[in-house]
Amino acid sequence: MNVESPFAAQLQARPVEKRELAILGSITRYWVYGEADADITVVVTHGYRGEHHGLEPIVAQLPTVRFVSPDLPGFGESTPLTERRHDVDGYAAWLTQFVEALGLSGKAVILGHSFGTIVTSSAVANGLATPGLILINPISVSGLKGPRPLATRATVWYYKLASRLPERLGHCILGSWFIVRGMSLVLMKTRDKQVRRWIHSEHHTYFSRYANRDVVIEAFHASIADSVADFADQITVPTLLVAAELDDITPLSAHPPIIEAIGNAQLVVIPGVGHLIHYETPVPAAEAITQFLTTLKLP
Repeated sequence: MNVESPFAAQLQARPVEKRELAILGSITRYWVYGEADADITVVVTHGYRGEHHGLEPIVAQLPTVRFVSPDLPGFGESTPLTERRHDVDGYAAWLTQFVEALGLSGKAVILGHSFGTIVTSSAVANGLATPGLILINPISVSGLKGPRPLATRATVWYYKLASRLPERLGHCILGSWFIVRGMSLVLMKTRDKQVRRWIHSEHHTYFSRYANRDVVIEAFHASIADSVADFADQITVPTLLVAAELDDITPLSAHPPIIEAIGNAQLVVIPGVGHLIHYETPVPAAEAITQFLTTLKLP
């Protein structure tokens, strides 16, 4: 049963239009929030097994900003890539071509969440032009080196099992209600019962919207093999990291080396939240983003 978003009224006040583009063999569906003549445009890249809905709570807090929010190829309503693999290089190439196809290269600020922080960092490091980069819940260290090695190892075996079973059974395991609920319980830190119900509803509605088993397996391996650290010393644009005090994926200690490697970067830590900043604390995240945007030299 769907639970209405606490930010539904704010979102309904925003103009939104669904569009699509063919990029690297993917029919990429994307949503444009806000006015066409907005002074600032932000292109959003969501996290692993997410889709564009997940970052709407932050979109809702920034009514004067125009957001372009695609579903990653193979997730949500976007079809898989056919010309590249669903790895970090493939997604970074897709993002670069997506931004260029919209005529936003060098104009739009680039924002990534979770796995999207790896994709956006790779794209910017390899030449995607942008006035600034925003990383929410940045993956500053490989998932294989994160703070919960046993949980990571169990997750690796879970995906390995799903990849070796017959496809229908593998899909059932990947989309298991119990697995999704367990993931949701682990990541949530809020004690607000209504917010918890809503987050569970979001995860059960959107976490298993992927095209096929191969896509989700390929992307999983990409999500744990690389990190922002692999690209930080090649990023030269102003960068904002919005990190969580209680993140189960990346410890706070992993972020200072990223700040040092990038040089022109700043870190904002939101207390009392984990890997779900976009759901649990979108208001302070939006405040940090607003402050960051005022410092950029926009075209």
